[in-house]
Amino acid sequence: MHELQRGGDLFFCFISFVRYMAECRELSMLRQGAGFLKKANIISDAALLIVAFLAAFNMRVEYGGLGQLDNYTWVLLAVVPIWLVLMERYGFYNSQRTNSAWLIFKSLVKVTVIGGVLTTSIIYLFEPRGFSRSFFGAFLILSFVTLLTEQFLVRFVLRLARMEGYNYRNVLVVGTGKSAEKVLDILDHNKGWGLKLVGLLRTQPHGPSMLMGHPVIGSLHDIAQICKANPVDEVIFCESKENSWNEFSDSITLLGEMGITCRTVLNLYYHFEGRKELGMFHNEVPMLTFRSVSVDADQLFYKRCLDITGACCGLVFAALLTPFIAIAIKLESPGPLFFGQTRVRENGRTFTCWKFRSMFPDAEARKQELMHLNEMEGAIFKIQNDPRVTRVGAFLRKTSLDEMPQFWNVLRGEMSLVGTRPPTPSEVQGYQNWQRKRICMKPGITGLWQVSGRNSVTDFNEVVRLDLEYIDTWSLATDLRLILRTLKVVFFREGAC
Repeated sequence: MHELQRGGDLFFCFISFVRYMAECRELSMLRQGAGFLKKANIISDAALLIVAFLAAFNMRVEYGGLGQLDNYTWVLLAVVPIWLVLMERYGFYNSQRTNSAWLIFKSLVKVTVIGGVLTTSIIYLFEPRGFSRSFFGAFLILSFVTLLTEQFLVRFVLRLARMEGYNYRNVLVVGTGKSAEKVLDILDHNKGWGLKLVGLLRTQPHGPSMLMGHPVIGSLHDIAQICKANPVDEVIFCESKENSWNEFSDSITLLGEMGITCRTVLNLYYHFEGRKELGMFHNEVPMLTFRSVSVDADQLFYKRCLDITGACCGLVFAALLTPFIAIAIKLESPGPLFFGQTRVRENGRTFTCWKFRSMFPDAEARKQELMHLNEMEGAIFKIQNDPRVTRVGAFLRKTSLDEMPQFWNVLRGEMSLVGTRPPTPSEVQGYQNWQRKRICMKPGITGLWQVSGRNSVTDFNEVVRLDLEYIDTWSLATDLRLILRTLKVVFFREGAC
């Protein structure tokens, strides 16, 4: 049964991958990262076919009459490519969000029947007498059940993840005309896609307050303020008049500075210079996407794998040190062991960022009376010798041990090992438009600012410049270099506070 056990391990690895993909917010409605998802689906389906083959063999062995497994594995050389080609032919490697369960069932029946006929022909050609028909029949049944279970399980996990607030994107629609109505109709009839409508903006001074049951929350002139007040991942411009485009171009430039993705229904008046992607919304509405940040789905997946691995290692190390840190903190001052503070992550979402407490319990209350000592210029607060910091806290900060509980935030997907510093909501309220781009990606425990001598940086604009440099040049290799530089900074105590 060891072959079956190995196949089961592959299946559970696939389920772990699905859980990650449900969390990944960067995969948007226009099949971004579709190439990577297709590769992952092909690999998982091939693994499930092998699992079904091994399970069928073990079931048939119970009745006797079969030789060694090696005498039958050659069939996999035909089964795997035939099934994968057929599943490609019947659309299993395209987006399944818009397909009904019945359509998936019928398509998989066709794949199994056609694949069974083709494989049987190959078996008859190469081994007309010595192959067990009951074994192959059991494989056909098990492969169908396994692949169908995979399809429905993926749909269930993704739907459950969206119900829990994962795998969705907040969308703001600009316009109240026919194009906007078409987009709203598609969204309303496909709620399982994980697209959450923030509201609509009118392009005229006066217009309706509701459109197809959705609120009109302002005008085009309010777009920057509305994107600051609400977590907005994408803005869809839906008007199609030439004068509308003249207004849209300024808004797209503004939102690009803020790190927000823009899409627009295609028209004949585009003269915008920048990174553009052409796509179809529901295969019906042509759209042109303007991106200020370039991301690669493969790299994002590897980044998440790196985050999970690093977070697990970090939490193990933190668990070993926590008893000693807890005793030291409690002996010096009363109060909780951990300090949780609301911080801002991608596009205005908030989360609780955890640290070992390094200040006296009344630190937040005393912040206002110390504002005049702030050594930073701009929307950030920092004092070199902060009187609110305890002696133990000073040591924890110097060694960066106070940030170890943030590995839990990384494991939950709220932070990354490498990213930009997560700001507080009050800091974000003071941002200029161009500074908001620093929150368009997931924040990190460490980053370019942290390894660039952060104690010597006193201008917030310089902090933002370093963050934007990281965002604009991001790659997995960059993250690996910054992790190594962070270890050097921590080990030699350079720039820590």
